[in-house]
Amino acid sequence: MKLSTFYKLFYRHRFKKANLFLKFYLILIIYFKYLINLPFIPKKTNLENEKFKFLFKKKDLTELFDYFNSDKGDFFENQYTHPIKRSKKKIKGHGYSKFYEKYFDEIKDKNINIIEIGSFYGNASAALFFYFKNAKLFAADIFPDLFSYKSSRLKNFYVDSSNENSIKKNIIQQIENNFDIIIEDAGHYLKDQIISLFLLFKKLNHGGLFIIEELDFPNKRKDMNFNNEKPTLRDILFNLKQKNVFLDSDYVNEKDKKYFLENVESIEIFKGNFNEIAIIKKR
Repeated sequence: MKLSTFYKLFYRHRFKKANLFLKFYLILIIYFKYLINLPFIPKKTNLENEKFKFLFKKKDLTELFDYFNSDKGDFFENQYTHPIKRSKKKIKGHGYSKFYEKYFDEIKDKNINIIEIGSFYGNASAALFFYFKNAKLFAADIFPDLFSYKSSRLKNFYVDSSNENSIKKNIIQQIENNFDIIIEDAGHYLKDQIISLFLLFKKLNHGGLFIIEELDFPNKRKDMNFNNEKPTLRDILFNLKQKNVFLDSDYVNEKDKKYFLENVESIEIFKGNFNEIAIIKKR
C-alpha cells in the first residue's frame, strides 16, 4: 500500500472537512500513522504455492470466500480499518456466495475469463482462483497497489469505474478478450453502477453473467447518490424486469441502451444478508 493510498482510504474524508489547524495536524500524523501500519499491511501471496493446493479440492464457494476473508461470504475479518487495528474477530458478510454458486456451478471447470471491478485486497479474486481452476482472472481497482495476491493467471490493474474514459482505456481497449463473468463491486455510486453496466455489457460473451453487488446503495445511502438522482440502476433494472419499460438515464446513450435491450436474456435480483445483488445474463 502506497502512502497516497493510505491517505485516500483513511484520511482524505477527514482532511476535506478539517479547519486549517486540523489540516496541519493531520499532515504531521499521517506519515507517522503510515509507518506504524506498514508492517501490518498484507504482503503479496503467491497462489501457486504448493501449500494452497488443497484448496482446489474445495467445491464450496462460501468456504473459499470465508477462507480468504472476502465479505462476499458468510463471515470475514474487517478489512476496512487501519491494518494495525485489524481484529481476528469475524463479522457477518454479505452472504452472496449462495447466489453465485447457483450460476457458477455448471461453468466452474471451463476455460473462461472473469473480471472483478473493485477488487480491493483481492480476497474474492483469490477465492475465485481456486473455484475456477481453469479461469483467467482480472482484478481492477482504483488502488491496485492494495492487491495482495499473484499468479500467472491473475492480473490486477488500475481502473476508475466512475470515469468512462478510464473504463474504455483500461478495460475495453486494453484487454483483447471478452469476459464470461463481470463482477462490479467498486464504488457503488449511482453513476458508477450505470456506466459500468452499459459500457461493459458489450465486453461480455454471449451466455455470460454481469453481476452488480450492493445494487441498492444509491437508493438507500445519501453518500452514494449525493443529488438524489433518478433513475438509479436498481430503478432501471426493476422497471425493465417488471414492466418491460426502460427508464432513460443521462448516463446511458441510445446506442448502448439498444444493445443492452437486444442482448439481455434475464435479470435476477436477490437480497443478501444486508444488501441486494443483481445477476444479469446475456443472450
